[in-house]
Amino acid sequence: MPVTLGDQLATALAARSALLAQLASEDTDAYRLFHGTVEGHPGLTVDRYGPLLLAQTFHRPLSAEQLTILETFYASAFPALPLLWNDRSARNSRIANPLPAAQQELAASRRTFSELGVRYHFQARHDGQDPWLFLDLRAARRRVRELAAGRSVLNVFAYTCGVGIAAAQAGARHVVNVDFAASSLTIGKDNARLNELPIRVRFVHSDAFAALRQYAGIGQPKVVRGKRLPPFPELAAQRFELVFLDPPRYARSPFGVVDLIRDYPALFKPALLATAEGGTLICCNNVAEVAAEDWLAQLQRSARKAGRIVHAVRWITPEADFPSHDGKPPLKIVELTV
Repeated sequence: MPVTLGDQLATALAARSALLAQLASEDTDAYRLFHGTVEGHPGLTVDRYGPLLLAQTFHRPLSAEQLTILETFYASAFPALPLLWNDRSARNSRIANPLPAAQQELAASRRTFSELGVRYHFQARHDGQDPWLFLDLRAARRRVRELAAGRSVLNVFAYTCGVGIAAAQAGARHVVNVDFAASSLTIGKDNARLNELPIRVRFVHSDAFAALRQYAGIGQPKVVRGKRLPPFPELAAQRFELVFLDPPRYARSPFGVVDLIRDYPALFKPALLATAEGGTLICCNNVAEVAAEDWLAQLQRSARKAGRIVHAVRWITPEADFPSHDGKPPLKIVELTV
């Protein structure tokens, strides 16, 4: 008999039984329940964010039958958690499917969930398209919590500042979150207020290049090739003991081009120079086509050119709710002791 979607959902849930028990013991109620690319239905994901389940489709919408299967299966497995569906298979990953009237208020309401004892806001539908916390980065946030105590931390491309807030909660002595989107930093500030943090976390609204160059001591000119750049905050040179770098695949601004395939070193060099001697630089690359070892070799060459030594390398692998076919997940996270 052919394997059905219901069979795939059941197999995925059974495979996570040990992990879900562990996460519950760690005060975590946010995780991926179905990772369709690996578990039999490419383009479909189902995540739990506290009191809600969020299904997302990236290749094609769900049929009415498939949606019914999802709702029926999870109503049995998690009877207290409603399921919402965001179809992001349209151009630019914009959410395209209208919701039934009964679900519209639920989708627009802000709720909270917990990861490793840190609380975060969640809203199934908002002005953007991505959820406010990327669950595949849990392993990285876990590692940051292990390293953060007593350290200064710089979180670049901070989005809603999950890494920075986790670091502060774990005892970092100084935390700076940098992002170009004021709306994301606003959510980050709201997340910080959810938690009784021992320090006041800083939020810097800035292009990443401008912030990194200033922290690294390179400096950011206000005029380049005769053109005045957009305003940016002036920041003093500073080296951080832990730097976290999580750029998007590609982005262009007047300050520079983020290109994880062709030019990761453009970001890596100033991030490295903003990292204290003996400090830790954690870098992320979410491009599936980039081989981990090739990327690491590129980072090591860039470090040598910058006059810095990579003393130790540690790979951080997404946890078991993000399985991969071959042990080579698209999201690559590497910890460098420099």
